[in-house]
Amino acid sequence: MGKRSKNSQLTDKQRAFCQEYVKDYNGLQSAIRAGYSRKCAKETASYLLTNHNVKAYIDVILQKAEDDAIMTANEVLKALTASARGQTTEEVVVVEGTGDGCSSAVKVTKTISERDRLKALELLGKRHSLFTDKVSMSGEMVVFNGEDKLED
Repeated sequence: MGKRSKNSQLTDKQRAFCQEYVKDYNGLQSAIRAGYSRKCAKETASYLLTNHNVKAYIDVILQKAEDDAIMTANEVLKALTASARGQTTEEVVVVEGTGDGCSSAVKVTKTISERDRLKALELLGKRHSLFTDKVSMSGEMVVFNGEDKLED
């Protein structure tokens, strides 16, 4: 039987099966790629996919992939800051003359436009509440409910 990892109830082969399975959801091929015999791969895959620990580990892999795909708020702020500072580049197509009335399109890398930098600054400013009117209120607030008549 294969080695068991320290943090799991799964063998190395079972973990490999899980890693392969999330690539294409093909149990048979995943079992073969994980090192199980071709002869028993179909039955092994079927068995593994009903195993609670295997299913739980597949869920962990999928959740991590989903989490990695979504930018955190900090990543967004870092990207906006880099854009606002002019540290971000973009690729644009420029038409250059080649002589004799001919031209060709060339891809050029340049820093982002001033308009894009200002947009990044605007978004950062909104995030840090730089553009809102700050209103300070003090005192008591009285709320009247019902249809009671007030005395003069």
